[in-house]
Amino acid sequence: MSYLVLARKHRPQTFEEVVGQEHVTRTLQNAIGTDRVAHALLFAGPRGVGKTSVARIMAKAMNCETGPTPSPCNRCERCKEITDGIAIDVFEIDGASNRGIDEVRELRENTKYMPSQSRYKVYIIDEVHMLTDPAFNALLKTLEEPPGHVLFFFATTEPHKLPITILSRCQRHNFKRIGPAPIADSLERICRDASFSISPAGLRLISAKASGSMRDALSLLDQVMTYGQDGVTDQEVLESLGGIDQAVLSRLSATLLSGETVSALSILEDLYNHGQDIRQVYTKLLEHFRNMLIVKMGCTGGSLEDLHDHELDDMRKQLETVSVETVHQMFTLLFESESTIKFSSQPKIALEAALIKLSQSQRISSFDEIIDKLDHFSKTLEEKGTPLKEQTPDPPPGVETPLASVEEVSPPEEESSDVGVEHYGSLQQTWQGLLAAFGRHSKPLVPCLEKAELTKIGEDFLEIAVQSNSFFTSRLKEERTLNTMKEICQDFFKRDMRIKLLELEKAEQDGVAAGTDKGQEGHQLKRDALNHPIVTDALEIFNGKVVDVKIL
Repeated sequence: MSYLVLARKHRPQTFEEVVGQEHVTRTLQNAIGTDRVAHALLFAGPRGVGKTSVARIMAKAMNCETGPTPSPCNRCERCKEITDGIAIDVFEIDGASNRGIDEVRELRENTKYMPSQSRYKVYIIDEVHMLTDPAFNALLKTLEEPPGHVLFFFATTEPHKLPITILSRCQRHNFKRIGPAPIADSLERICRDASFSISPAGLRLISAKASGSMRDALSLLDQVMTYGQDGVTDQEVLESLGGIDQAVLSRLSATLLSGETVSALSILEDLYNHGQDIRQVYTKLLEHFRNMLIVKMGCTGGSLEDLHDHELDDMRKQLETVSVETVHQMFTLLFESESTIKFSSQPKIALEAALIKLSQSQRISSFDEIIDKLDHFSKTLEEKGTPLKEQTPDPPPGVETPLASVEEVSPPEEESSDVGVEHYGSLQQTWQGLLAAFGRHSKPLVPCLEKAELTKIGEDFLEIAVQSNSFFTSRLKEERTLNTMKEICQDFFKRDMRIKLLELEKAEQDGVAAGTDKGQEGHQLKRDALNHPIVTDALEIFNGKVVDVKIL
């Protein structure tokens, strides 16, 4: 085939053409200029960032007829042979397929001979971490003290797999992922030279999908150029690469933030029907919420290079009424679902479950909102006054007053649900009268009720505390016994009364018995506290609820 893919056609031929690795190329150029080139160089980094290309440029720089020079001419015979891959003194070895000790022994034997045409004999071993341990051991001595005419250039994506004995004998250069902006600039230059029309947004989509790899970006651009012939739109770039439109992600996040579960599931269903990989949808949605969190925290710059200005504006508008705590909570919930979605045999259902959980999660108020509510609450109290302090008299010196003395400030229209005590005396006196009535009408009830206590009298009910798990309690629960007690209570109170049996452990029952005289007062104090204006205002402002009331 005569066609040459872009990744090969636009391979860097000089140090200046290498994109995004200035820290490496500058070091190597200075080393060549000062004659300080190490005999063994290790290039480590992600795939497609220029490791092998830099190794070839180094081979040309050291063997150029005008060199060694930091800027190989690419016109002499040696440079052309290395560029075409036919130089007899430059050996490019695949570490994955030549990983045994026999291949390394052969290499070691060949290093003894002088180069045929060039100044140096160069060995470029790609994916060097694939060599076996015996092969590494066979290479050690030669690598430490090679002949003066031999140079070793190693490239690897996994330097941690190399033995420490090899690492200690090499000068290591770490290659980094290339940023989206440098990749987009390089792609724009290539498209301009090829008279191919593509928007900056389309170039950003390609560079973002390349994940820092220049080779991947060129391969993707090759695919897009084949799809569009003379030019492509942003939508065509998405269709060609199988990407997800940022607008769709924005619409999905909006439905999740507003709690529209059905709409969120509908968007996911549309993506699935259009052939989108569910795991890829999850990954892009996770990145989208990560960007939203960064935007909400006020961060800008390099971490958001993939987003266009209008996309950032839409994101800020969407987050105006949402707290950073809420976005962080949703991002955390989504991130925690990663293993479930990626390793599930039903990833679509797993992602749907995650979206349901996100849309139904409670919104969290920010600290500023809480402070504003507290300020508003304080101003409300100032406007209404503080009836608790105005109506509650100060206690005499040396006398302690219970905290729940709010009884005096409760609304006058509220009536107690406990009635009958004012007519029959205290609960203890009422209970003694009831026991006497039980004894007159049904003597077998008396032994069952001797250790019971009357705890509450309502409009149409009695609450009696009895010992749990006792023989007498079982007797009291019988329907016939309860009917007898209801008849006696009806005659005693002159109205229909229901019987509520409160089962307590012995220790609790002792406490009830000790506090029976104060029980009625305690219930009244609790009701007054719940109906106090300060409490009702606080519940309304913070949309809260009362869990418990303590009387101190």
